[in-house]
Amino acid sequence: MDNSKKYTRIISLVPSQTELLVDLGLEENIIGITKFCIHPNHLTKTKTIVGGTKNIKVEKIKELQPDIILCNKEENTKEIVEACQQIAYTHVSDIFTLTDAIDIISLYGNFFDKQKEADKMIYELKSKIIDFKNFIQNKQSRKVAYFIWRNPWMVAANNTFINHLLELNKFENVYADLERYPEITLDSIKQRKTELILLSSEPFPFKEKHITEIKEHTNNSTPVLVDGEYFSWYGSRLLKAFDYFKELHNRV
Repeated sequence: MDNSKKYTRIISLVPSQTELLVDLGLEENIIGITKFCIHPNHLTKTKTIVGGTKNIKVEKIKELQPDIILCNKEENTKEIVEACQQIAYTHVSDIFTLTDAIDIISLYGNFFDKQKEADKMIYELKSKIIDFKNFIQNKQSRKVAYFIWRNPWMVAANNTFINHLLELNKFENVYADLERYPEITLDSIKQRKTELILLSSEPFPFKEKHITEIKEHTNNSTPVLVDGEYFSWYGSRLLKAFDYFKELHNRV
């Protein structure tokens, strides 16, 4: 990283990082995004879409002449990162915890001369985290499974940002003995004495009809639809996440 260089033409291949850039006041500097960069929702109409998070249009990225490309180790493949490195300086984030999320906000503030805005955002986020920890401290721990995909059935397990936020919510992940995003069988939900089944809105868009489907394979587990963005998006989305978590606890 060359701190003397000013990065003004940004391509972001990570939806949560794109939203963060906008909230730091960098919308004018964004020249390329993925089709999944839906916050704020007008971006897909005003910015050049260079593909998805797993497939990119290399020639289109070259044509845009970026001076920095933002990737993420989980969202983007190694092949994508390597292709981007041949075009421009490429930064790859790797987010597992709230500390990592705060660090990336600070880093972007430094990268793009938005340290004042980043510091303000970090201060607000830390305040919300403290407030939520006070809210959650007297709550009972509950055993949960967090589903991200159907056919094959897949869950978020250990060593993920989702699992970190589940722990913060006093949701004991029944698949925490497994790594990353394993395929599981629905029968294992009963075996693991799961209380709550969280059905995420992304990447698979679980709906009400899937609650009925899940219930056929469980005994006392309660399936609940949850907004996956609040459990998996870092950056400025976290400023809204803790109010959502409070509402979720009051609901379940």
